[in-house]
Amino acid sequence: MIFITAKFSVRPEDAEKWPEITAEFTAATRAEPGCLWFDWSRSLDDPTEYVLVEAFRDGEAGASHVQSAHFREAQRTLPRHLAATPRIVNMDVPQDDWSLLGEMSVDEQA
Repeated sequence: MIFITAKFSVRPEDAEKWPEITAEFTAATRAEPGCLWFDWSRSLDDPTEYVLVEAFRDGEAGASHVQSAHFREAQRTLPRHLAATPRIVNMDVPQDDWSLLGEMSVDEQA
């Protein structure tokens, strides 16, 4: 899979509205057949920083994502809400889902 993490520094006046601002883009991306997940989180230390964790089935699915109409629309509309260019880590990972964190296992028998 293609695993991507990106940090978005959002303009302070738009930070509270960021989930709403990105809602259509998020929904359209999650609906792509090759999207495994597309999840936003907000920094606990910096309320203007959002982290996007996304994964696509393979390079073809990732390419389809960046060529989609909703991605082009996001390229056109989202930068006006940003304080800086987003930073990204992009990796090919030889798996197709999350692995369990063995160092912090939970006994699921209750």
